[in-house]
Amino acid sequence: MRAFHYDHQTLALPPGHRFPQSKYQMLRERLERDPGLLRLQVAEPATPDVLSLVHTPDYIDAVLHGTLSPAAQREIGFPWGPSLPRRSLFSVGATMDAARAALEEGVAASLAGGTHHAYADKGSGFCVFNDVAVAARVMQAAHHRRSTANGASTPSALRVLVIDLDVHQGNGTASIFAQDESVFTLSLHGEKNFPFRKERSDLDVGLPDGCGDEVYLRALDEALATVWQRVADHPPGLAFYLAGADPHEGDRLGRLKLTADGLLARDRRVLADLFDRRIPVAISMAGGYGEDLSVTVDVQQRTLEAAAQSWQRWQDRTAQEQTADEHGWHESASP
Repeated sequence: MRAFHYDHQTLALPPGHRFPQSKYQMLRERLERDPGLLRLQVAEPATPDVLSLVHTPDYIDAVLHGTLSPAAQREIGFPWGPSLPRRSLFSVGATMDAARAALEEGVAASLAGGTHHAYADKGSGFCVFNDVAVAARVMQAAHHRRSTANGASTPSALRVLVIDLDVHQGNGTASIFAQDESVFTLSLHGEKNFPFRKERSDLDVGLPDGCGDEVYLRALDEALATVWQRVADHPPGLAFYLAGADPHEGDRLGRLKLTADGLLARDRRVLADLFDRRIPVAISMAGGYGEDLSVTVDVQQRTLEAAAQSWQRWQDRTAQEQTADEHGWHESASP
């Protein structure tokens, strides 16, 4: 399975800043010790022009050229410096790369991403540009071009599903895709956690502080059942899964109490449902702020191991289908 990283792009942060950017390098180095698991690739940065598919021109210009107001920088949580726009373009690019790879092979991942608090006109909560929203729009535009090039009189639309299981509600994503029937947004999150003013997703499930494995997984099963019912008439052709590690019981910002095994069960449920419906998925690691970052990385590694197993199922099924097609052709060609 292909997984894209960009931890060589670091932010210039003041000492003691609470954003745990070291976890990205820790995760990549951990994965490099098992070279048979993933095909690790350095991401390509997004170009500024694709940002305009989602973000307003004034906001893009302010981020790229350093004219964000002090208030805007405080809302994002990062001071502006040349590293901020550079790393933000890589964040979007990694998710775009993962989406393209998922459409080709079924499952792929970004080792970061999930910047779901970014709105069209502003950033928030350590999120500058909304990587999933931009990647979704880029994939939809490419699908439209292919459909047109193939001579379709009415080009088909690529419908997208966002499964956001970060502990914080995906408010920016919900705002960007509000009233957009081509994108279905699900957010399962801590009800009393940040952001304190929620946006309306297509399906929101707010969970109480201290929620553990049993309650969480039951809520997830019910939410997924609702999603499949509501998208049945127009099935998604691509999913984005924000597999946040921050519902873990050891997360300092999460306020939920899932165990590592509970989070792995979560991942397997999502991946199995997508596989059964043949919906390709691009996975982002999203949030994770463990008191012990090695525990956060453990959770993320297990997510990627489950994703790699799902990727293998996709490859096995594709091979079986190709064999069946070839066998059927030979039978029909026999005298």
